[in-house]
Amino acid sequence: MPIFSFASACSKIPEDVLGTLRADVAEWQGSGLSALELPFTDQAFADIAALAEHDLRVLLDLPDCYRVLFLQGGASAQFTFLPMNLFGSASHCDYVESGHWSRRAIAAARPYGDVRVIAGRHGSTLSDAETWDRSPDAAYCHYTTNETADGLQFHTFPEAGDVPLVADMTADFLTRPIPVSRFGLIYASAQKNLGAAGLTLLIVHQDLLGHAQCGTPAPFDYGRQAAARSRVNTPPTFAVIVASRMLAWLRAQGGLAAAQARNEVKSAKLYAEIDDDGFYRCPASSPCRSSISVCFHLPDPALDLMFLQEAQAQGLYHLRGHPDVGGIRASLYNAVPDTAVDALASFMSDFKRRRG
Repeated sequence: MPIFSFASACSKIPEDVLGTLRADVAEWQGSGLSALELPFTDQAFADIAALAEHDLRVLLDLPDCYRVLFLQGGASAQFTFLPMNLFGSASHCDYVESGHWSRRAIAAARPYGDVRVIAGRHGSTLSDAETWDRSPDAAYCHYTTNETADGLQFHTFPEAGDVPLVADMTADFLTRPIPVSRFGLIYASAQKNLGAAGLTLLIVHQDLLGHAQCGTPAPFDYGRQAAARSRVNTPPTFAVIVASRMLAWLRAQGGLAAAQARNEVKSAKLYAEIDDDGFYRCPASSPCRSSISVCFHLPDPALDLMFLQEAQAQGLYHLRGHPDVGGIRASLYNAVPDTAVDALASFMSDFKRRRG
């Protein structure tokens, strides 16, 4: 029986990429060393990082004025590092509160200065970017593109404003084309769509570098990391290798427009089951439903455990909703195959027939 994972934390890795990584771990390209043993100071690793950056730049059509950083840790660490690097002499920064992860980002930024919440959620609906109360003198304006716990996603990108636009794109990074030139900074943990946990990828306009607060530790200083090509401290070398393999795979799959089309088809299959007759309930309003994080509830919370147990018995793993939200969640990152989604949709239909 095939096993399909819908985990929010760490995504599926394509089988052909896994095969390549197995060979990499055994020996890196005839070097006599495992990929796990490559020193970050060695030219071999420099070449890996350069290839990863090249493929990323091609996928995003990234302008030369943006720097790419491969940093340790997860996106949650950037919640703190952002104000340390970007606050400067400004009196405040702007944040959009759209769900669980944006609230976490807001709480982390508050010790470093005045945080203005310029927009919120209206029940199950996200506020339109045109209604955000953006101020012309903020240090930056931050929002979360996809709220994984809540199943909400901004399907369009805000226009560039008077201050740098900053986005946590952890969940939906590289799942669709991105107008990078509208942003001052984009960050994303790698474990969703770039493979392995422990790496955060950061894209930052060069004009935002070199403004870290006095006393910012060197590994957390974006300017110093950019000058050192992400090697102020030991980078997560194997996670960078995995990201490089995933970027090459994504290019071979047709790039970001093709990824978006596949993800929309996958999520539509699950939403069709959810909307069929009211047995399942999706808390997100239709225009704001995520194509990556499909969240829903059953008629009775007591059915949740039954659903999860029976799904796992059918090889459908990691469907439990976020602990703060409950319910069921299927994460459909780039590498989650159509066969997994078809199996889940079939199980949902069968479970509804038997338990509804």
